[in-house]
Amino acid sequence: MKQLLISLLLVLGAQALPAQQLRNPIIPGFHPDPSVCRVGDDFYVVQSSFHYFPGVPVYHSKDLVNWELIGNVLDRESQLPLKGANSWLGIYAPTIRYHEGTFYMITTNVANGGNFMVTATNPAGPWSEPVWLKQEGIDPSLYFEGGKCYMVSNPGAAIWLCEIDPKTGEQLTESRQLWRGTGGRHPEGPHIYKKDGWYYLLISEGGTELAHKLTIARSRHIYGPYESNPANPILTNCRMAGQNSQIQGTGHGDLVQAADGSWWVTFLAYRNFGGSYHHLGRETCLAPVEWPEGQWPVVNGGQAIDTLMAVKTLAEQQPRRCVTTPLHMVYIQNPISENYTPVGRGWRMKAHGSLSENNQPTFLGRRQESPEMTVETEIDTDNLGFGTEAGLTVYQIQGGHMDLALVKYQTGTVAVVMKYHIKSLQGEVMGEDSGLPLMQGKVRLRITSDGNQYRFLYSCQGGPWKEVTKQDCSLVSTEVVGGFTGVTVGMYADGDGSATFSYFDYKEQ
Repeated sequence: MKQLLISLLLVLGAQALPAQQLRNPIIPGFHPDPSVCRVGDDFYVVQSSFHYFPGVPVYHSKDLVNWELIGNVLDRESQLPLKGANSWLGIYAPTIRYHEGTFYMITTNVANGGNFMVTATNPAGPWSEPVWLKQEGIDPSLYFEGGKCYMVSNPGAAIWLCEIDPKTGEQLTESRQLWRGTGGRHPEGPHIYKKDGWYYLLISEGGTELAHKLTIARSRHIYGPYESNPANPILTNCRMAGQNSQIQGTGHGDLVQAADGSWWVTFLAYRNFGGSYHHLGRETCLAPVEWPEGQWPVVNGGQAIDTLMAVKTLAEQQPRRCVTTPLHMVYIQNPISENYTPVGRGWRMKAHGSLSENNQPTFLGRRQESPEMTVETEIDTDNLGFGTEAGLTVYQIQGGHMDLALVKYQTGTVAVVMKYHIKSLQGEVMGEDSGLPLMQGKVRLRITSDGNQYRFLYSCQGGPWKEVTKQDCSLVSTEVVGGFTGVTVGMYADGDGSATFSYFDYKEQ
C-alpha cells in the first residue's frame, strides 16, 4: 500500500511539473527545409543550401533543442556542381534517413543534375559520390520497409512514389501518383511514416511565403488511396491565431519520435523584422506533436507557432554558443581554390568575378544567425592590389547586397567606399557613397546590426571607429530583393588584384 501511494504521488508530481520554455528557431539564420532523423539517443538535422558551397549542413543534438554543426554533406565539387546556380537554384530540400547502419541523404540539384542520393556510415562524413535517380520533381524523400526502399517526390505538381535500389539508384517500379494535396499551390516536401497500421503522407503546400503550411493524408496501403485529414492544415501561421506572431511562413516539416515516445516536428519558418520583412532567411523551428493511436497528429495543440512556447518533456534549452569554425564558412558557387590562401588568422584572396554576377565570385563568409551581430576584418592597404575592391558584404542575393570596401586606384590612393546593389520589383538601386577620406596603412572594417538596421564603420591605423552610413535591414530582405536564402556576411574581393584579410570575426549580442 505504501509503495502504491509513493508511485501515485510520483505520477501526480510529474503531471504537476511546469512546462519547459521552447525558444524558436532552434537553429537560426539561413537553415531552411529541415529534415530530421533519430538514431538511438542522437538526432540529426540537414537543411537546403542552394548556391552555397559546401552544401547541406548537418547538425547533431541529444535533446532536439541544443544543436551543433558537425559537417556538410556535400563538400566536394564532384558531389556538388554549382555552375550557373544562384539563390533560386542549387540544392533544394534534402531528406536524411538511417537504415541498417547507413545514413542516406537525398536531395535535388536544380539545373545541375536533378535528384540524387549519397550515403555515409558517419553523418559527419565523408559522404559518398552521388547516385543519380530517375524520378523527377523536387524535395525527394526515402522510406524503408520490408527490405524495400521507396522514393517520393513531386513531379507534375503531385506526390509520386516508386521503389528504388538504395545501392545503385535504379528505379524498380513505375512511378505512381499518391496525392495532389488539398488544393494549395506547390504540393512538395513529401515524407512517409507508418504508425498504427496506417501510412501517413506529410507534405507542404502554399509556397514558402506567408501561406506556407503542412498537410497530411493517410492510407492502409503505401500506394494508396490516401484520404486527407479533415483538420488540414495541421501547421500554419497564416490565420488569425498566428497573424501577430513574429514567426511566419511555417511549413516544410519532418516528424520524429523521441526515445520517450513523444512526437515532434521540425519545420521552417521566418522571423519578421521592421514590419513584414525577413532578411535572415527561413530558419529551423520545432513544435510538439500529439499523435494518439490510430488518430491524426496535432501540432502544438492546434495553436499558433511563436518564438517562445510552453512544451512538455523537453530538455533545458541552453543559451546558444556563437562559434565560427571552418565548417561554418561558405563560398558562393564552387570556389576557385587557388584564389583563397590561408594567412595566419586570415586569408589572401584573389579577385574574380563580382558579387553582382553569377560567375564564382571571390567570397568567403558565413550565415548571419542572429539579428544582433558584429562582423569585422582588417585589410593592409600596402598589400592591396591596384584596381582591387575588397571588403565586407551583407549578401542576400546577387541582386541584393550592400558592401563596405576599400578600393585601390591605379594612382595608388586607397579610399573607403560604400556600395549598393538593391534590385526589386520597383526597380534597381546601384551606386556608391563618395567623398569619403583616403586610407593608408591597416584599415579595419566593421558591420553591426540590431535586427532593424545595419551600421557600416571603418577605423584607420587603430584610430577611432567612424560611421559611414546605416541602412535598414529590409533593403536586403526577401520581400525586397527575392531569393530563397538568407543573409550571409563575409569578405570579398573584386577587380584585378588581391587583398589580404588579417582576420574575420563574427560575434553575436
